[in-house]
Amino acid sequence: MSAPSKGESEIAAIRAMLGAKPRPVGWQERRQRIEEVGAATPVAADVALETVSIGGIDAEWSIAPGSDPGRVLLFFHGGGYCSGSILSHRALVTEAGRAAEVRTLAVNYRLAPEHPFPAALDDALAAWRFLRQAGVAAHDIVLGGDSAGGGITLSLLCRLRDTGDALPACGWLISPWTDLTLSGETLASKDAVDPLIHRAYLAELRDAYLPEDVDQNDPRVSPLFADLAGLPPLLIQVGSDETLLSDATRLAAAAGAADVAVTLEIWPHMIHAWPLWNARLAAGRAALAEAGAFMRRHMGR
Repeated sequence: MSAPSKGESEIAAIRAMLGAKPRPVGWQERRQRIEEVGAATPVAADVALETVSIGGIDAEWSIAPGSDPGRVLLFFHGGGYCSGSILSHRALVTEAGRAAEVRTLAVNYRLAPEHPFPAALDDALAAWRFLRQAGVAAHDIVLGGDSAGGGITLSLLCRLRDTGDALPACGWLISPWTDLTLSGETLASKDAVDPLIHRAYLAELRDAYLPEDVDQNDPRVSPLFADLAGLPPLLIQVGSDETLLSDATRLAAAAGAADVAVTLEIWPHMIHAWPLWNARLAAGRAALAEAGAFMRRHMGR
């Protein structure tokens, strides 16, 4: 048997770190844990941060040296609609901005169960309008998100198209959760290798997020089932060891069938939202470099 590669050793260390403690039970405990994990990687010293309020929604600008302040990555964090924050995803968002050579705007949208659907999507739309009212052209904006934030990104793209708004340059989806009916086959086939995301956990998050009168297959919450025609180019990045792999592959097929320019990257041995650990994971840095090149290309850089 051959020795594990450096990449496999690095992801094994991340797996060990994630498995060192059991998953917390309460919402507040879960929110604290994801922030602890995210804050373990400090932001690079050369990144400038600035807080901003968007109609009462906390948000944060970041910019690395050499980036264009007139172009923006608007990013929505993951966490199953119930946890996650600017802090938990700061190391990911700031380095994505560096790779794309743009400013970033990360948004602390409202969380379920205190604020169920459509609160998160409404806050995402408010952030988009904030940028547009500030004079940022639509073609100078990229929408991005991981996991549930990927679902928000896709739902917002569909909403902008349906209302006749100018669309952003492109969309960037990391390990997107696109199907709240939980019908993807890899929820079962990848269950043994995914250290983070399992069907029962997703069902708990979904039930906390969805009001009783919203169907699980409503395209506003399960954008896999939306009409995707007319959307801007999409980059979908997903790990081969994710239970949500089918959410990504089925989305890529649906987008392609709707004549959307879509790029699907399946990263071997990677787990859910692996670019979060880019400081310790070469594959995380490489994924951000690929995403940065994609964003620069579609913004005409």
